[in-house]
Amino acid sequence: MLRRTFTISLFALAAALPTVGPAFADAISDAMADVQKYAGKKTVWDGPTTGPAAAEGKSIVVLAADMKNGGVLGVTNGVTEAVGVIGWSVNVLDGAGSVQARAAAFGQALALQPDGIIINGFDAVEQQAALDQAKAAGIPMVSWHAGPVIGPDPATGLFANVSTDAMEVSAAAAKWAFADAGGKPGVVIFTDSTYAIAIAKADKIKETIEALGGTVLEYVDTPIADTSNRMPTLTTALLQKYGASWTHALAINDIYFDFMGPSLAAAGIAGDGAPKAVAAGDGSESAYQRIRSGQYQAVTVAEPLNLQGWQLVDELNRAINGAEWSGYTSPLHVVTQENVSFDGGEKNIFDPSNGYRDAYSKIWGKM
Repeated sequence: MLRRTFTISLFALAAALPTVGPAFADAISDAMADVQKYAGKKTVWDGPTTGPAAAEGKSIVVLAADMKNGGVLGVTNGVTEAVGVIGWSVNVLDGAGSVQARAAAFGQALALQPDGIIINGFDAVEQQAALDQAKAAGIPMVSWHAGPVIGPDPATGLFANVSTDAMEVSAAAAKWAFADAGGKPGVVIFTDSTYAIAIAKADKIKETIEALGGTVLEYVDTPIADTSNRMPTLTTALLQKYGASWTHALAINDIYFDFMGPSLAAAGIAGDGAPKAVAAGDGSESAYQRIRSGQYQAVTVAEPLNLQGWQLVDELNRAINGAEWSGYTSPLHVVTQENVSFDGGEKNIFDPSNGYRDAYSKIWGKM
């Protein structure tokens, strides 16, 4: 029976640094310092303070990739909350995790002739024909995680793609694992090649781990939509293959870790044992619960999903009014058991206490 524990926290690692060579200790210390930049509270609003007042009486559609995905759900909740303030109506159409269902949802959205469309959590290129139809019909579109680039994407017809800096998210996750492993991580990376942003994030994780001197044991391409079926047996197979050399599991999304725990427990691995789960996004409620309880996830690099929902509504309002996009990139937050209560963590989400609701309400003329 495999049984491994690995309980050194990020904050306790500094005490161990003198036992290693100076250059190695510096690398670990530098990685910890980079991670710590993202671990504190976010109390200052650094987003837009000006923009067009709310367009009146608009109806929009949210095309959700899969409402079972915690990130997609969190963003959708933010959109719904913001729409209630700006005074619009919204229809949420669930793509249910498949290309075919998303195509059908997009067709339904076009039939509704909305004033705007929010693409939530799937690659814009996947539905390029439908995007072209929306563009031809003059329907403005904004998105969350529809590609690796933040902001406008003329090639796909998107007014703005909203995200944290995906490369910073990935680097932070990798550096946490490097420091937590005392500079000797053996990692398995989980991604989904269906999404350009997922590949970009996974590649950045791999690049960062290897540049620091860690080992990437395996780079696993497995569909997000099928994690419930694949992850249990995949986890068992990887444990058998790599044993104690597998110190950290790094994934581009929390959802991969929704289904790893039972297999780890069956192998006799404690909830805080190795391989430790580290997600480079999105900060789902289930991830927060696992981190808080110390059960089969150590870290998520969370995005402010609710804030991003508000930003999507603001960007769509700018598009409808013929204004420029806001230029805003939202903050990320490295969530560990030590700081899980920061910035909305009691609700199991990263919800910054930076006044974003008031800021957007003022821009729209709703305060």
